[in-house]
Amino acid sequence: MAVLINGQTRLLVQGLTGREGTFHARQAAEYGTAVVGGVTPGKGGGKHEGWPVFDTVESAVRATGADASVIFVPPAGAADAVMEAADAGLGLIVCVTEGIPTLDMVRALDFIRGRACRLIGPNCPGLISAGQAKAGIIPGHICQEGNVGIVSKSGTLTYEAIHQLTRLGLGQTTCIGIGGDPLIGTSFVDALQLFEQDDETHAVVLIGEIGGRAEEDAAAFIRESVSKPVVGFIAGQTAPPGRRMGHAGAIISGGQGTASEKITELASAGVTVVKSPSGIGAAVAEALSGSGG
Repeated sequence: MAVLINGQTRLLVQGLTGREGTFHARQAAEYGTAVVGGVTPGKGGGKHEGWPVFDTVESAVRATGADASVIFVPPAGAADAVMEAADAGLGLIVCVTEGIPTLDMVRALDFIRGRACRLIGPNCPGLISAGQAKAGIIPGHICQEGNVGIVSKSGTLTYEAIHQLTRLGLGQTTCIGIGGDPLIGTSFVDALQLFEQDDETHAVVLIGEIGGRAEEDAAAFIRESVSKPVVGFIAGQTAPPGRRMGHAGAIISGGQGTASEKITELASAGVTVVKSPSGIGAAVAEALSGSGG
């Protein structure tokens, strides 16, 4: 089983006619995703790579029955693209774009609050349900169908975790890259809740990083509400305080958000926290053998 995206998902690509939109739309379709069209204002009425192009998300949804969108729109217009997708009634919105101004995201998150939609990202690799469908930039060829869910702030470490699991014969249900910006739509807690409710997910990999309190919140949720084994890794363990490391959200401020704090909290909640990303696969294998999964 999969969460958020599956073989029945009808995917719209906002920014289809751009280089990134075109490439990743092709990749998604080749993986088996039902890509039904794209949106590029001013280019509606034509076709691109065989897909119909629309001027607005609303008209695209009306014509194609799309229920999800992936956004490859430049930073200046990406927050507006998120709001347009939400306003058109799409249930899943995946925003890959990085570098969106923070105030724009404040406005977009306020706009979608209370609406029946879920935002993944921004500044994320998107998500993939192994063997079924994908929205974003996660390479499909490294995935294998199985019983492990992955939620991660880091795109590169998401790929590493998938690759390790696949090499060990441990497939995945859904892999979700939530993004590393200070303001994102879907949190660790949101993803953990989805995996906990999914009968086919038997274990979860959580990849966090320094900065903020998302990992501490995840630990509290795991302690109270997660019955499945969780393997964790925290990136940025050698980062000096006050310096941003990679993602905009990866900064230790006021002595809070350190790797040691996050590791301690996760471990106290029963998470198996590995010291190196190279140990993720083996730790999952051990956790599954111990739980009978």
